[in-house]
Amino acid sequence: MSPQADEVRLEFPSRFEFLSVLNSVAEEMAQQMGFDEEALNAITISVVEAGTNAIQHGHQEDPNKITRVLFRKEENRLVVVVRDEGGGFDPSQLGNPVAKENLFAESGRGVYILRSFMDEVDFRFPEGATGTECQLVKYLPR
Repeated sequence: MSPQADEVRLEFPSRFEFLSVLNSVAEEMAQQMGFDEEALNAITISVVEAGTNAIQHGHQEDPNKITRVLFRKEENRLVVVVRDEGGGFDPSQLGNPVAKENLFAESGRGVYILRSFMDEVDFRFPEGATGTECQLVKYLPR
């Protein structure tokens, strides 16, 4: 396969209705790679959560901003990069979602979910650009 055949790129207006497309592509890519049902569910939940975070937090639900997603199949892993055009954030400043005072909070669990379900989660803030890149990685079992 050529490198391009191993990648899928999506761009969509920041509207929650497009998350179903994101879910479908994540599911299809994971199935093609041979992930089991548990890993497939972890991938789809995480990709949709990262997309939700981009729309809700990165773009403040502004439909004029574009959410970009790259899916890349590699030999032993699936890499997903979700990019928003927001102002960025400091991941070290996130509260502990399982701390007693946060247990009943309405939000604040997204990054925790990502880190719980994926093998690697990395946030990047490209130099000279606005926005956040959230890279998610799931390895195939050996």
